[in-house]
Amino acid sequence: MPAPTIEQLELTFTNGWGGKREGAGRKRDGTRQCAEHGTRPELSRHHPVHVCTRLCDGLPNLRDTATRRVIETHLARGADRFGFQLKEYSIQTNHIHLVVECEDRVALWRGMKGLLVRIARALNKMWGRKGQVFRDRYFARALNKPLAVRTALVYVLQNARKHGSTYAKTDEFSSGPWFEGWKETLERPKRASPCLRPRTWLLKKGWKRRGLIGFEESPRRGIE
Repeated sequence: MPAPTIEQLELTFTNGWGGKREGAGRKRDGTRQCAEHGTRPELSRHHPVHVCTRLCDGLPNLRDTATRRVIETHLARGADRFGFQLKEYSIQTNHIHLVVECEDRVALWRGMKGLLVRIARALNKMWGRKGQVFRDRYFARALNKPLAVRTALVYVLQNARKHGSTYAKTDEFSSGPWFEGWKETLERPKRASPCLRPRTWLLKKGWKRRGLIGFEESPRRGIE
């Protein structure tokens, strides 16, 4: 079976693909995507990836302290599997942003599938329900330049500001409290980070050529 594409990946495979046909594909439901579609670059182990996954409609708000703890626990447990590693994240009301590193597209797909299954099971248990938690598809974009990485880091770590949240320094529903690329000094949490240290040059050093990130920065407009 062919590996899924990089821009919008499915957690379940279909049997082949016969090209574009009139009326084919998922119908628009009026909801917004996590981000706009762009070109589809090949995924490389040298390039970090920005991933966004969205909840199914009608589920509880994820920005709750107890929910955050459950999600962080399972982010940590699924942070290093199948050639996939979690580096940064933020939890929004109905979607989650991640920055990850992975060996290839299949590693990304396998890592995301395992991670989302863990989180979905835990959330269903906490909510006392059964059924699907995350939508079948998630957005993923390779970050192949220092500026693209820096822009994605601001976007992920400060995404809550785009949705109207206010905080003095960093968002507690993100990996921002552990992030080591702030301009300002920051007291680190006593609890361990769910994330792993970056391996790629772009995520470790390259993006810093464009300047460290300030607490006051907010995401650019145009994608959610």
